[in-house]
Amino acid sequence: MPGILIVAHAPLATALRDCVAHVHGACPPRLHALDIEADVPAEAFAQRAADALAHVGGDDGVLVLVDAAGATPCNLARGLLRAHGSVAVLAGVNLPMLLRAVCYRDEPLQSLAARALEGGKRGITAMDDNAPEAAAC
Repeated sequence: MPGILIVAHAPLATALRDCVAHVHGACPPRLHALDIEADVPAEAFAQRAADALAHVGGDDGVLVLVDAAGATPCNLARGLLRAHGSVAVLAGVNLPMLLRAVCYRDEPLQSLAARALEGGKRGITAMDDNAPEAAAC
């Protein structure tokens, strides 16, 4: 089962993790949030990010979900991608993406990443009277 690491501008990572814990009744194992505070230099987070990756990592790899492509959390995650073997990084994390990732954690890392990406995309929709009902998983 791949680990999941959320890296986002504070307090989004923790808020997303807490939402998953609310939906599932507890925080799933090997799910970690790393909030990046605005007034701390990015270099200060490099070790924290590596430690978080080691905390959730394992033989099955780690799915890293970041908030915005090109921003500091994403750049940190790209550093993890270069420095560690089995890591997949997706930008644009939202709650449907994260819930989908948690639901399909028994799949291999690349399949899990594809499912999470699809869940994130499907979770973005205009709501009106004709919008279909959608499940998170």
